[in-house]
Amino acid sequence: MNVDRTQRGRSPLTALAGRTFDAIPPPALVLLGIVSVQVGSALAKQLFSEVGSFGTVALRLFFAAAVLMLLWRPSLRVNRRTWTVVLSYGVILGLMNLCFYLALARIPLGIAVTIEFLGPLAVALAGSRRWLDAFWAVLAAGGVVLLMEGGGDLDLAGVLFALAAGTFWGLYILLGAALGRHTTEGNGLALGMVVAAVVAVPFGVADSGTALIQPWVLVAGLGVALLSSVIPYTLDLEALRKIPARVFGILMSLEPAMAALIGLILLQEALHWSQWIAVLCVVAASAGATRAARADV
Repeated sequence: MNVDRTQRGRSPLTALAGRTFDAIPPPALVLLGIVSVQVGSALAKQLFSEVGSFGTVALRLFFAAAVLMLLWRPSLRVNRRTWTVVLSYGVILGLMNLCFYLALARIPLGIAVTIEFLGPLAVALAGSRRWLDAFWAVLAAGGVVLLMEGGGDLDLAGVLFALAAGTFWGLYILLGAALGRHTTEGNGLALGMVVAAVVAVPFGVADSGTALIQPWVLVAGLGVALLSSVIPYTLDLEALRKIPARVFGILMSLEPAMAALIGLILLQEALHWSQWIAVLCVVAASAGATRAARADV
């Protein structure tokens, strides 16, 4: 690659970001994204009492779109195929966030992410013909069943929203890989985030109104956007440029455990012992699938 040519026209900040991403192994990018997004989710939950789940999503995606557009300054001159991928990615991204925050308003962070994780796990195991991978899938499903049984009065609507978010998350992984193939650096991400904001902001404005423009709410919304969208989605796309979508899905195996841990530390959301076992079942299933995937390389 001609470094001078690829750096031409980029701001010093984006050039530095590009060099940093190149120096970090793809698995580390995924893990950093996991920590960032879960801390952001914990912060977002603190906003629910003031602007609700729709208002929080609106703030997150609006600020994320603004930051990414300023950072990458993408060109709108792309072909029709690329626009199709960008629009699909953005719509899925907006719907995923809306469903996840609706779930987060009703059930604990660790439980919401564990259920939502069925989407990426399905991507990770899709197309496999090994009996061992079938075992990992059954183990993960058993973990979710245990999670439900240990939940007591676990809100059904919250569970269904988490399942919907998981479906969109699986599609996000596949479309994110396509976006990485059709766009360069963070340009596609920035355009996709604008589309996601267009999907979500009307819901937030209708639900929360002028509460969204309180100064402290705007500052908190910017923080949520950086932690939950700008940082992790940028890291995800960089990782997806270097590893297959299936491997990316498997590397997300720590997401449920990290969500449960951050929920406990930052939100004081203590899970029942059986729910912790359920989370570990999902993590173990993904870890087993990861080992099998490495054997293929």
